[in-house]
Amino acid sequence: MPPLDRALARCIDTSVCAPWRSLEPAMMDAETRDWQPTRERTTWLTVSLALVLLPHVTRIPVWVSIGFVVLAYWRIEHVYRGVRLPGRWTRVLLSLVIVTGVFMSYGTLFGRSAGIAALAVLAGMKLLETDTLRDAHSAVFLGFFLVITNFLYSQSIPTGLYMLLVVAVIAGTLVSINTRDEGVKAQARLRYVGGMLVQAAPLALFLFVLFPRIPGPLWGLPKDAHSAVSGLSDSMSPGTISQLTQSSEVTFRVEFEGPIPASADLYWRGPVFTHTDGRTWSGGEPRIALHPPEIRTVGQPLVYALTLEPHSQHWVFALDVPAAVQREIRMTEDYQLLSTRRVRERRRFELRSLPNAIMTSMSPNQRRAALALPDGAHPKTRALAAQWRESIRDDAKLVATALDYFRNQPFYYTLKPPLLAADPVDDFLFESRRGFCEHYASAFTVLMRSAGIPTRIVTGYQGGNVNPLGGYVIVRQRDAHAWAEVWLGERGWVRIDPTAAVSPQRIELGMDATLPDPIGPAALGIEADGNIANLVRRLRHGWDSVNNSWNQWVLGYGAIRQQELLSRFGLNAGDWRSLLLALLVALGVALIVVAFWLDRRAKSSDRVTRAYARLCAKLARVGFERSEQEGPVAFSQRVARECPPLADAVTALFDRYVALRYADLSDDVAEFEKAVGSFRAHLR
Repeated sequence: MPPLDRALARCIDTSVCAPWRSLEPAMMDAETRDWQPTRERTTWLTVSLALVLLPHVTRIPVWVSIGFVVLAYWRIEHVYRGVRLPGRWTRVLLSLVIVTGVFMSYGTLFGRSAGIAALAVLAGMKLLETDTLRDAHSAVFLGFFLVITNFLYSQSIPTGLYMLLVVAVIAGTLVSINTRDEGVKAQARLRYVGGMLVQAAPLALFLFVLFPRIPGPLWGLPKDAHSAVSGLSDSMSPGTISQLTQSSEVTFRVEFEGPIPASADLYWRGPVFTHTDGRTWSGGEPRIALHPPEIRTVGQPLVYALTLEPHSQHWVFALDVPAAVQREIRMTEDYQLLSTRRVRERRRFELRSLPNAIMTSMSPNQRRAALALPDGAHPKTRALAAQWRESIRDDAKLVATALDYFRNQPFYYTLKPPLLAADPVDDFLFESRRGFCEHYASAFTVLMRSAGIPTRIVTGYQGGNVNPLGGYVIVRQRDAHAWAEVWLGERGWVRIDPTAAVSPQRIELGMDATLPDPIGPAALGIEADGNIANLVRRLRHGWDSVNNSWNQWVLGYGAIRQQELLSRFGLNAGDWRSLLLALLVALGVALIVVAFWLDRRAKSSDRVTRAYARLCAKLARVGFERSEQEGPVAFSQRVARECPPLADAVTALFDRYVALRYADLSDDVAEFEKAVGSFRAHLR
């Protein structure tokens, strides 16, 4: 074969393989110890680790964030300015200091918070010692692991989108450290990575939908995974519920089958309190009923689905009176629903309630507990109840008298009541007369018990906001409420809400009618009834509707949801043969689509490759042969360095080739072919 033909064949061979060789793992580099932590590779690694740690800045100690920044800056200075890196023993000492600092900050080295803090600083340490390809791979996979840790704190849509961006950057880093060619623009690498992610998306979607779901998590979360969860407590004292009114955090969402009940009927039952020391109310250890408590059924049931946010308790909030529950739910003797496991993740419950049913169950022990009061406590309140009892023998009339007392006396419903004295009930009823729902429920319960009427306090939530776009009710922490239940013989346990006697708009219209929403239009200085306020509300409802869909179909897509979805297509989620067949069909369709797309891309790629081969051949004729290990950027730089007259033309052509190869700009292929064709005249 003539020398010119051999050179041309070599050029074509290397050009055809160049796109793939430029992206194949640099194992040859590692074997020959040619791999170096160049400026580009170091920058990619540093940026990717910084981006993945950015959401953790507010969750970890300040010194941890500063430590990572210092270590990362040290590495950058070494690469760009030649600053000396610490030696091996210095790095060991730094690692010991980091571990000690984490232990002193958290008192442990285990758990979510301590583990992430340690990983954050150790990621900076890993940057310092990244000298080989293996080190770079370790840093990249540490970045992927840190992506997962962000979902331990938040699984919202913004977090998911941000983590998708971070994954793209980390994947770009992986391409960078395994690519021989230097100088490729970051945009080109990200476009290439974006193409890979787009190709992987259909397969990921099919696996997400069809892969058999296992109930419950595959692994346990650390003990502190939900330490920041707040909400109702297992006890109640003055001020405990009013503190929640400043929080607009969603507690649960409810979808009804049929019309949504009025706000005044939405009492979401939670912990029931019967014991008191004169200031604090508690319920003691919940007693699970061996048999469902007695209920006298009246009217039609309400059927609804309740999606409960994690609160790290067993409580499941339901409308009175719960009638039918799921297998993983138990009912106490006080008609409270409890989950068999703590609600540590968002969960969906299918519930039924009988709003007009009568709760007729009260054991002797329950009666004694519902009448008990601390010795010597609340003397003024007891005297008032005894005065009423002397003239009123009927319990229902005495209840009405107490409500009239709250309604007619100068009582005020306020979020910021004054501090109460040693006897909070007497001080509230006869001195301050300003309080929140827990004040009224506590005082009313003491009045009734003093009159010999069994009474208990029920805490939970009242009302909620209807999302007209999604057709569901949103209940927030600010809707927390407390009311009372009295025993009225044949009528059983009857709900009495003394707050409604003082502030009926709180019950009928919801919390927003009494106190402004801290994140509503009024908080933004917008007129409540104006067009802008309506727009703000629609935007909030729209965003919450999107979040609800995300919660239901992405985060809450478990075995039950999968069965519901597949049953619509005639598939049985429990039949692995049907799932396997559906998965194979879906994969087949995906492969056909990808093959069609790759075929179109290959045609465009072949044209670019052939044009690049012609360019290499022309340069070979004038003495510039491209070696097999030489990428297009390095080749163009060598030609420009050795032959300055060709520098501008060669650099422009090779830059265009790199852009076409990485960015897949098929519309510019014809222009590239034309430019290569005109390059022949330039050589002459």
